[in-house]
Amino acid sequence: MDTSMDSPTVQAHGSLFAHDALLPDGWRRNVLFAWSAAGDLTAVSVDATPPKGTPIAPGLVLGGMPNLHSHTFQRAMAGLTETLGDPADSFWSWRTLMYRFAQRLQPHHLQAIGRHLYIEMLKAGYTSVCEFHYVHHGADGQPYANPAELSLRVVRAAADVGIGMTLLPVLYQYGGFGGAEPLPHQRRFINSPEWILSLRQQLEKAMPQNGNLRYGVAPHSLRAVSEDSLSRLIEGLDAQDARAPVHIHIAEQTREVDDCLAVLGQRPVAWLMDRHALDDRWCLVHATHMDDREYAALARTGATVGLCPTTEANLGDGLFDAQRFLAADGRWGVGSDSNVAVNPWSELRLLEYGQRLLHRRRNVLASPVAPVVADRLFSQAVNGGAAATGRPVAGLKVGQRADLVIIDPEAPNVDSANPARLLSSLVFCEHGGQPVRDVFVGGRRVIENGRHALEEYALQGYRAALVELLEHDE
Repeated sequence: MDTSMDSPTVQAHGSLFAHDALLPDGWRRNVLFAWSAAGDLTAVSVDATPPKGTPIAPGLVLGGMPNLHSHTFQRAMAGLTETLGDPADSFWSWRTLMYRFAQRLQPHHLQAIGRHLYIEMLKAGYTSVCEFHYVHHGADGQPYANPAELSLRVVRAAADVGIGMTLLPVLYQYGGFGGAEPLPHQRRFINSPEWILSLRQQLEKAMPQNGNLRYGVAPHSLRAVSEDSLSRLIEGLDAQDARAPVHIHIAEQTREVDDCLAVLGQRPVAWLMDRHALDDRWCLVHATHMDDREYAALARTGATVGLCPTTEANLGDGLFDAQRFLAADGRWGVGSDSNVAVNPWSELRLLEYGQRLLHRRRNVLASPVAPVVADRLFSQAVNGGAAATGRPVAGLKVGQRADLVIIDPEAPNVDSANPARLLSSLVFCEHGGQPVRDVFVGGRRVIENGRHALEEYALQGYRAALVELLEHDE
């Protein structure tokens, strides 16, 4: 079998033949993909014969997974908060430590962390990332000479390595519900709706949106914005781009729900739905603690729930009732959030395992029409993640981005002769390493045989950043 393929530096257009590929309607044989110079799929032909010289995929082909929620800088603090310091250790004590760490970040740290992290994402099978970016200013709270300095560092890190990005500059105004004064450690985050809208315009001028880059916004949470500022942000965004994605943390913690009830008189998700016309441009991150009405009503809006099972477990958030939400045809996707783990397969596995613990039975998220758990989870996570990115990355079909992941046929527990078993193997079996062999983003191969061309350079930069950031820790 001819497995020759173009080098990572070729122009982003071309073709690829796959003996087996997972299309939106299931596994298909002898699939020929073609894409434009812009990186969009122009043809997906089944039962095809490849023209002479067509590159042949050296493994089974999947669409890329969108990562709908990431805080890049938190990758560098993985493992630093796993020591008991407070008998009532919780999300809130973790948050205090995270704020202190964020104070140390310099622009070059952020770009170095991002470059390394985004390569890790690509190697894991994520081909897009939604970056929920809220560190905007210097450590003293003063804007940089270029207010877009830190945002551009993140965008450039993604461009450096070739991952698709939706950048979500975060509106952050208050330290808690009722307009509480921000804490000193939050001063790097504080801004206004008008500042965020101006930032989007500066970003568009510096690095215009393209097939691999989209700009949205993220009101941080209901505790960090007011009703008026949230409305001003959305109205201003609509004037700039009425389809731009909007992401928000919501109902992650029971204390957050209690505070919202006490100050605003409603539960967070209900409050938001009653005041804004949620639709498929919205992503509600976590939404862990909802009541019956909220689960059903949110599913009807078409908004995406952003689930981050590893981070939610790490922070002790609680369990989202995915069984109930999926039964209501709710839309959802997965994210790596704090980036203590960067693996879409483990996120899907932990999502299902959490439901097994919650409901005390197996294969909870299967259904009579979709009995294979992993197949159902992968398909829904790709579609929900695509909606959250605001980019055409919803699988391998014409009009979507040419984001392809090739699974190594030699990986443990991968039975390349039986593609129908592949996703179950990827999700429910640890492979002792990444099973991803090659990755294309927008038609450009960015991972070849498990490696990225900038991998060593990015690792050196990341390690240097860690030394500088952690030099005062014991």
